[in-house]
Amino acid sequence: MTAIKEGALFIADSHYPHHGDAFLRLLQKLERGEVQTPQLFLMGDNFDLLFGYNDYIQTFSHEAIALLQRLSEKMEIHYFEGNHDFCLSPIFPNIHVYSRQMQPVHFRMQGRRVGISHGDRFVTGVGYNLYSTILRNKTTLRILKPFEKLIIDHRMHKLSQKQICHKYVGFEKRVEAILAHYEEADLVIEGHFHQARIIGKYVSLPSLACQNQIALVKNGKILFQPFV
Repeated sequence: MTAIKEGALFIADSHYPHHGDAFLRLLQKLERGEVQTPQLFLMGDNFDLLFGYNDYIQTFSHEAIALLQRLSEKMEIHYFEGNHDFCLSPIFPNIHVYSRQMQPVHFRMQGRRVGISHGDRFVTGVGYNLYSTILRNKTTLRILKPFEKLIIDHRMHKLSQKQICHKYVGFEKRVEAILAHYEEADLVIEGHFHQARIIGKYVSLPSLACQNQIALVKNGKILFQPFV
């Protein structure tokens, strides 16, 4: 298992570019050395919509994509695909990219086994699982390519209007159900829910878009801190 290093950063649910430019600014700071980390974990939905095998979708986030590509040549980056960003390996060949099917991925941190996932892998229902499998498929994306501009423009407009920040009522019960799939893990780290909470061994990461926070590994613990 790969070790999570002291000072590692976890960035989740930035939803760039529709919900602020914090993700772009963070990448710029990393490139300039103003923010330093030995290891970067991108926990999914950092782009509000991005997928591989399509050039047009990349035009909406070309600056952030180029920055990530450059950063990946000089630092260790792990990208856990979300429900808004998937099929990313062709775009980021130097990044460790984990598809939904590969998640959770287990790491180690100070002797503990840590399970990591974007957060939409478990307790989601048959319909969502089928939809995710069909959509996150190279063949599907290529079949839709002749209609790409119409479909992508419509979807990008809808996403720009979506309210993504809210308190999850009954979140503890959802966490309990999710943890049933992580029995071997001593610690679980997920994004997706935008909650910025720690419930027992479960870490629900803050959303960069909603809480304007990132997570930092310090003394073997996950700490939330504002992004300035």
